[in-house]
Amino acid sequence: MSLGGLSGPVCASWMRRRLAVGTFIVASLFSPHNATANSTSTPNVVIQWNNAALQGVRDSRLGTPMIARALAIVHTCMYDAWATYDERAVGTQLQGALRRPDSERTLSNKQEAISYAAYRALSDVLPVDTDSVYIPLMKQLGFDPANDSMDIETPAGIGNVACAAVLEFRHHDRSNQQGDLAQGIYSDWTGYVPVNKPSRIPVQLPVSDANHWQPLIYTDSTGSFVTQEFVGAQWCDVIPFAMSKGDEYRWLVRLFGPATYGSTEYKEQADELVALSASLTDRTKMIAEYWSDGPRSEQPPGHWSLFAQFVSARDHHTFDDDVRIFFALTNALFDSGIAAWDTKRAFDSVRPVTALPLLFHGKKIKAWGSPGKGAVEMDGSSWIPYQLATFPTPPFPDYVSGHSTYSAAAAQILRLWTGSDRFGMTVTIPAGSSRIEPGITPANDLVLKWQTFTEAADEAGMSRRYGGIHFRAADLAGRLLGRLVALEAWSKAQSYFDGSARSFRGQDWLQTEVMELPDAIPTINLSADSMQPQPEQVSLTHDHVDAFSGERIDHHHEKQKSPSNRDH
Repeated sequence: MSLGGLSGPVCASWMRRRLAVGTFIVASLFSPHNATANSTSTPNVVIQWNNAALQGVRDSRLGTPMIARALAIVHTCMYDAWATYDERAVGTQLQGALRRPDSERTLSNKQEAISYAAYRALSDVLPVDTDSVYIPLMKQLGFDPANDSMDIETPAGIGNVACAAVLEFRHHDRSNQQGDLAQGIYSDWTGYVPVNKPSRIPVQLPVSDANHWQPLIYTDSTGSFVTQEFVGAQWCDVIPFAMSKGDEYRWLVRLFGPATYGSTEYKEQADELVALSASLTDRTKMIAEYWSDGPRSEQPPGHWSLFAQFVSARDHHTFDDDVRIFFALTNALFDSGIAAWDTKRAFDSVRPVTALPLLFHGKKIKAWGSPGKGAVEMDGSSWIPYQLATFPTPPFPDYVSGHSTYSAAAAQILRLWTGSDRFGMTVTIPAGSSRIEPGITPANDLVLKWQTFTEAADEAGMSRRYGGIHFRAADLAGRLLGRLVALEAWSKAQSYFDGSARSFRGQDWLQTEVMELPDAIPTINLSADSMQPQPEQVSLTHDHVDAFSGERIDHHHEKQKSPSNRDH
């Protein structure tokens, strides 16, 4: 597809120059796999509270965008409490109103203030571990969890007041955390209804619309019968940290997908996943599993928070350093979820688990058969992704990939923070530790290592294609989206650090200007002749989506608008 008569690298250059964005624009690591760490000393209080939050994430059973929001709230509360003891920084809600004098800007006061802020925040957004994790940690640190003082002359009062202001704002951010917009916490209040009826795995044919997401029916790891609902259908409407609103980058993302049934792109993206499935190795299988971050895990936002802990230990962060980096990182992840879920809701696009059986029904293909079978010949209608049967595909549409968006955003923040793309992390996966093929895969210990943050983020995106979860366009467009969102979040975080920011309350003051994008933003190649992502070029050859109307176009059907597309 061309844009204003421009195509290929020329169009890419135009977008890089003219993209409008806002000016506001390690204690424990991965389980079950072991990661390298550079410090055995007791982690600082920020890291201890981050670990407590990640345990809350594992035990909460919340959806990924809710997890990103929860981590951002926790670290924003901690940051706002910390900012009162800094000479220049301002909080997100009360700005500099709580500023304490030089004589009180001690490490012990900061630790106490952020601990009360973290405790209050976690008890609100991830309450499942209040008694088992958060209260014991408060007592271990020497603080009374029952102290609910609002006296801003004390560190405890600072923490409680700063957190209360953030929670008051976020309780009304349209996430429906409290179930006041629709019955049930975080339930959809926007009236989303799937186009296709739910199906078991392999998907039962026919489907009503091959362009749209289909809920799945399966039995989960607890033995419960699950009929999927779109988790986070309302997330496009959640108030972001730095973006003006969730659809800020939708105009760009729609240039690259999703492909429409009957188009060449639709067939090519399916062919790629069949080929990847047939050629799975121990390494690619474990890449798919390592990055899966499914139920009972840290999920993608928590996974990258653990990477940040690695960086903290590697680079010998101070307490103040960690307050700032986790504030910037988690809020970039929060906004990434909003942007990704906006596109999921707008395009409501079909997952591979539905598209491939439909497309290859009655045709012989070679693909991964089931645990321990390797690649086998099958009728295409029997295709299944390389995933646990108890969680075959996440409960929301394909385009764009949340993993790709989150990972690209986090990598961008870590690059900006450290001033380098150098990562240097290694993870060893024990032989036979696969959850999908236990005792079989990998045949020997397997090492995953990433020299750069970009390499890790790209592998996270590619893992979803190895696992049969996402199509190529969903992965690569998600990477671009994540980087752009992160730039905006980074700029906004810096404005809080240097004291130039305005409060979240009332965003009519926000202004947008055209700015040059840095070279850190790569272009993407969606050509069908490459199985691996190639960041050097942009290929805007798709002609199946009108770039500005949001209407779907293909060569076989008349122009039609997705019934789930929403204007904001």
